[in-house]
Amino acid sequence: MASIMEGPLSKWTNVMKGWQYRWFVLDYNAGLLSYYTSKDKMMRGSRRGCVRLRGAVIGIDDEDDSTFTITVDQKTFHFQARDADEREKWIHALEGTILRHTLQQVREAETGFVPSVQDFDKKLAEADAYLQILIDQLKLFDEKIKDCKEDESRRVRHNHFYLSSESMVESIKHCIVLLQIAKSCVLYHVCGSLQSTINPVDGVFQPTPLNTSVVSASAMPTQTTLPTDGAQVCKTEQRPSSLPVGPVVTVMGSLQTPTPNSTGSGPSAPSSSVTSPSHMNVPPHTVPDFSYSSSEDEFYDADEFYHSSTSPKHCIETAAVNSEDSTALKRPDTNESINSSMSNGTTDADQFDSHDERDDDAEGESVEEHKSVIMHLLSQVRLGMDLTKVVLPTFILERRSLLEMYADFFAHPDLFVSIADQQDPRDRMVHVVKWYLSAFHAGRKGSVAKKPYNPILGEVFFCHWDLPETEDPAASESVSDGPVPWSSKNSVSFVAEQVSHHPPISAFYAECFSKKIQFNAHIWTKSKFLGMSIGVHNIGQGCVSCLEYDEHYILTFPNGYGRSILTVPWVELGGECNISCSKSGYSANIVFHTKPFYGGKKHRITAEIFAPNDKKSFCSIEGEWNGVMYSKLATGENTVFIDTKKMGIIKKKVRKLEDQLEYESRSLWKDVTVNLKLTDIDAATEAKHRLEEKQRAEARERKEKEMQWETRLFHEDGECWVYDKPLLKRLASQRH
Repeated sequence: MASIMEGPLSKWTNVMKGWQYRWFVLDYNAGLLSYYTSKDKMMRGSRRGCVRLRGAVIGIDDEDDSTFTITVDQKTFHFQARDADEREKWIHALEGTILRHTLQQVREAETGFVPSVQDFDKKLAEADAYLQILIDQLKLFDEKIKDCKEDESRRVRHNHFYLSSESMVESIKHCIVLLQIAKSCVLYHVCGSLQSTINPVDGVFQPTPLNTSVVSASAMPTQTTLPTDGAQVCKTEQRPSSLPVGPVVTVMGSLQTPTPNSTGSGPSAPSSSVTSPSHMNVPPHTVPDFSYSSSEDEFYDADEFYHSSTSPKHCIETAAVNSEDSTALKRPDTNESINSSMSNGTTDADQFDSHDERDDDAEGESVEEHKSVIMHLLSQVRLGMDLTKVVLPTFILERRSLLEMYADFFAHPDLFVSIADQQDPRDRMVHVVKWYLSAFHAGRKGSVAKKPYNPILGEVFFCHWDLPETEDPAASESVSDGPVPWSSKNSVSFVAEQVSHHPPISAFYAECFSKKIQFNAHIWTKSKFLGMSIGVHNIGQGCVSCLEYDEHYILTFPNGYGRSILTVPWVELGGECNISCSKSGYSANIVFHTKPFYGGKKHRITAEIFAPNDKKSFCSIEGEWNGVMYSKLATGENTVFIDTKKMGIIKKKVRKLEDQLEYESRSLWKDVTVNLKLTDIDAATEAKHRLEEKQRAEARERKEKEMQWETRLFHEDGECWVYDKPLLKRLASQRH
């Protein structure tokens, strides 16, 4: 009898335009989620509809802990559990079911390749050979420890490492023996009762499952593919001598170790809700070709999908994923002056890189051609999982570093400096909000969402924006002691540094000398897997400082979401942000609204600006953060607050590659960028791998020498990262 999980859930229906109670039954072996109007109807076998789970993707809402979706057959079904715990139970069981059926499909896609018994034996022998090498190395290590004449504390640490290694060797021995036994049992079971184990529909088998899941460690030179289910080992008319092997679940070097609740280590039996009820009336042969509802009352988002199969187009042979769990470049020698090496730049237009003028819309292709890789990646992560250590495929990388992307906050530098031009604190707050809301649309270069490079520890990025010249000749003078020495006093200069790798924290600073205004910020990016989406929480804050008025505006950042990651990815922002000035008492609340499941518009924002001690706002703003935003004053006056469609973006200026320091962003990533532009994904991946390996080696060297990493341009102050030489400090030193 198939493993079953059953219970009540609410399902969104278009007929009633709301949630309806349904009784759900999950058939783990058939890969089917059936639902009924009541438990009594389930007993009588009167099924209302069903959702096929082969090739399905589960999604969750980061802002709602009870709802979830299942996307399959070009439809998205919406469900609601009683609470977060109940949702977690269903998701855990569904993930295990999807993993079992989807990965088998991926391996057999198009090529129809299925490893044979001989392949299994070969891999098993290979594992045994590597085990012997490991045993030999452990013996040598033991001898080295005995000969070691170090102090007692180091000897204790070495012994602890030896005991851990010895325990690992014993575990591997045990695994190999169990696999040999399992193979014998499976073959005996298949030969003895082949006809009773084959489900004639949809290629689903119903054997006695083996609980020996296999993890292929990244340290092993090759992957070892092993059956996850005894009945998947069978002989059929189409493949008379084949040994169908279940999906491989590779634990990438950059992924977290699966927890007991994780489906990342292969299909696991559902939780305590799993039973094998005798009253189950859904026979295996009722698995349909497509998900359906008898009244077509399901809510789904058909416009989010192409009219093509969701099945992967290519068979994945391996998942060659390189770890970013590295770190980073060494700090330059103490005698190397960052400032002096920068001084080689000039203000001549020929000295600046035209890279920023590129047409990023050319990057807007669908990921359809790479769907098999995405599907394989999705199979190895679980909902809610922290993606900080997960390396995404190279083809979805944007051709710039995250540090450079942060520079787009100043794509409208004229709005930034206009804050300091306002005479009234109320007007200054309004202009801070106006600059803040204009800062996000420029960050998205193309129509398709892509991921910028993860900055390496110690990586820096410099640029500046030239503002219209003023009548003051002194404004054209360079700021030799500023963050960008070759920029003028009338320019907005910008510098960013990756100050931490674990957790990943970026710090950036901008200033305009002539306007006496500066900005300092740090952001810790924490990403989560949400099924059909990826969420990035931007933890941190920024501070706009108007030095003439001694005002400091503290602000926070919205979260980012990459949606529709299997088709054409797009970006939206979400979350509540605040801007406040303690001196003037003015404040603003800004809400970035995510698109709801059930209709609604994308990219909506609403904002309220408050005067000191007032509970009612004097200005309300609404619209789209990448479109037009309208303001409504307390007097009832309505005006266009910002129109990003008509605002011209001022291009930043970056030194040419030959003038850049080794650890500047574009110089570091130049080989990856060039190959991505040439669409040579293999070469780009190799270049990225070389860069990562170099940083790992340098990190190991620092560890061996017991050296701590020292940041280049920023320092930690409490929970914030502050630029070493801000304009405020430089002006104060000039006055003394």
